[in-house]
Amino acid sequence: MAVTDPLADMLTRIRNASLVRFSRVDVPASKIKISVARILKSEGYIKNYKLIKDAKQQVIRIYLKYTHANQSAIVGIRRHSKLSRRVYVKKNEIPMILSGMGIAILSTSSGVLTDREAKQKNVGGEFLCSVW
Repeated sequence: MAVTDPLADMLTRIRNASLVRFSRVDVPASKIKISVARILKSEGYIKNYKLIKDAKQQVIRIYLKYTHANQSAIVGIRRHSKLSRRVYVKKNEIPMILSGMGIAILSTSSGVLTDREAKQKNVGGEFLCSVW
């Protein structure tokens, strides 16, 4: 079955896997998905990720992170910009997620960045998703 929004599919797979306490989830790879996985790892929302060569295309294996009380590190993950409605933010309009407790992920001219990195580089862009 064809996926119309690959990034939304990745976020949904992560959300569903964390709800049922899976240790890992596999997602078909693309450049933007690898960038989002890199950000999730650097911000501490996932343990790790790695690229796996497949016969057809690469797969990203994402290892989910849980606390000692078996709570997921990702409480919520939401896609904001969609294929039908793109959401763009200017450099001074970048939203703060949960008063800074969460992150906003943006696709900018400098690459895929978190809200803090985008403010530091003084760039705006497409508001892809938020994670808390």
